[in-house]
Amino acid sequence: MAKKFSALRAKMSPDARARAEARTRAMIRDLALSEIRKALDVSQVDLAKLMEVSQASVSKLESREDLHISTLAAYVRALGGEIEILAHFPGRAAQGGEEVVRLRPFGEKRVTA
Repeated sequence: MAKKFSALRAKMSPDARARAEARTRAMIRDLALSEIRKALDVSQVDLAKLMEVSQASVSKLESREDLHISTLAAYVRALGGEIEILAHFPGRAAQGGEEVVRLRPFGEKRVTA
């Protein structure tokens, strides 16, 4: 008989749970577009309807190596997400750490207080 994941997880040591969660977060950070879509249980046909394009267009988009940011943003928005672009500058922060800068989308005005 199949066991519930929560029961199996409860038997794991805190160390093992932390390692598993770290692996899961790493895998999620490194998904291809099609894998994100599948993880969200959305078909190419359904996504095509949301994006108002053909299923073939979604298929081509998912196999491309180079996308326009606007195309990627439309894909992610159709899945209910949003795009955030970060630039990493190793060795630029205090004590040789990494400085991370959020890039504003093109045309977005800076909000000042």
